[in-house]
Amino acid sequence: MAGAATRINEKMTLPRGRFLELGRPLVMGVLNVTPDSFSDGGKLETTERAVAKADSMIADGCDILDIGGESSRPGSEPVPLEEELIRTIKVIEAVRKFSDIPISIDTTKAGVAYQAIEAGADIINDISALRFDENMVTVAAKFNGPVILMHMLGTPKTMQDKPHYDDCIGEISRFFSERLEFCSAHGIDTARVILDPGIGFGKRLEDNLELIKKLDRFSELGRPLLMGASRKSFIAMIAGNGVSADKRIGGSLAAVFYAMQTGADIIRVHDVAETVEAIKVMKAIEQA
Repeated sequence: MAGAATRINEKMTLPRGRFLELGRPLVMGVLNVTPDSFSDGGKLETTERAVAKADSMIADGCDILDIGGESSRPGSEPVPLEEELIRTIKVIEAVRKFSDIPISIDTTKAGVAYQAIEAGADIINDISALRFDENMVTVAAKFNGPVILMHMLGTPKTMQDKPHYDDCIGEISRFFSERLEFCSAHGIDTARVILDPGIGFGKRLEDNLELIKKLDRFSELGRPLLMGASRKSFIAMIAGNGVSADKRIGGSLAAVFYAMQTGADIIRVHDVAETVEAIKVMKAIEQA
């Protein structure tokens, strides 16, 4: 089993004079307001259901809400801008009426990111690492909050079409270095950047496992690391039981445990209550 890795210990500035305090594993709760996400598509299609789920995840102890209106499952098609706005903005506005929890907007569209920030979002979570929309870098540069950059081969529609790496860790490290240089050149302070290696986004089973096991290899980049392995298909590949995504909790928690050991600063999950409980038990054992 891996030893405990060094974790980023800093405060990241959020809009409206708030901070995201790192130093312990933060739990990011996934709130997909989509009809077709791989795990929970269609369950939160109405604003009322999405807000009720957000309230539940906050009560369960999540540190960040990640709200997304476009599925990025393998083979998925892009969603029009207006449709994505309809799905997300009302939910952000409603959550802001009862909670100041940090909210990230999971989008590749500059227009969605801009309006989400205006509605109360604090973090831009872009699975394209600012590559799909040329205006996203301008929006990211103008607001005072964290930006999550994720690695992905191709697009969600094509990313699982025979992905291949000669050196998975090295190639993704070089991608992150290039993206950090891009941010600096376009007015984004890299102290605001969080890196996500993109489990399941253009990755083979062996790539996903290597990324979780060797996550600390990215620590040389000096930025917080996000790990999102929750309910993903590699778990079913290992278990060999073909269970639906919402029944992959055991595998998800195993990935959470290992990612914590290898330096994850933020854990992106669907099952907030179970993850929070697991982290509490892990920390109690460490401190015994």
